[in-house]
Amino acid sequence: MITSQPAPPPVPLRSALVIDDHPLFCDALSMTLQAVSDVRDITTAACLRDALALLENGPAPDIVVLDLNLPDVSGLDGLVRLRNATTARIVVVSSMADNRVVSSAIHAGANGFVPKHSQREIFRRAFETLERGKTYLPDGCVLLENPEAASRDDAVARLASLTNQQARILHLICEGKLNKQIAFDLSIAETTVKAHVTAIMRKLGVHSRTQAVLIAQQASFEQVLRGGG
Repeated sequence: MITSQPAPPPVPLRSALVIDDHPLFCDALSMTLQAVSDVRDITTAACLRDALALLENGPAPDIVVLDLNLPDVSGLDGLVRLRNATTARIVVVSSMADNRVVSSAIHAGANGFVPKHSQREIFRRAFETLERGKTYLPDGCVLLENPEAASRDDAVARLASLTNQQARILHLICEGKLNKQIAFDLSIAETTVKAHVTAIMRKLGVHSRTQAVLIAQQASFEQVLRGGG
């Protein structure tokens, strides 16, 4: 006789890194998390750079709470770089919460998505879902798997294969910087930059820097909100 295995017990989420550039919202969200979950240790960061530094130098949080609209990121770049930098669960909390944005965030590696101004009960349900190792989606949201989104989702998947350093370099390439400038900005040898650029092109399946920039642009919010493709 075959019996079903009991579900594994939930894994409590006790520490969080909240990334948002609005201090008042950070404070409100911190209080909300403490009220509806087991989270007690909360660290905040106002930009992606600071968040990545905390992840690199400090203890790993159980969960990262991410606002997509940060001053130093473009589109899903911040989420992709975070996914490469941590094994923690990532939940996106954003005011942009239509099916296309939610779907792109999940495909880029988010474990959940909560509309920014949700009631406390929604956050409670989201964290209970994440503690069970499942993905949390807003009520009524359906993950998009359609031809119009295929190009964008493919771009996001290829970007997600980059290491954190490669993602940094691609971000600088998108700013129009040359290898020598990138080497100076990151304090590494120009030959190292060239090696990374070669690896980036191989992972993205492109043959030029311009094509690599276009792949990055395919994952931007502007493309998402216009319907992808």
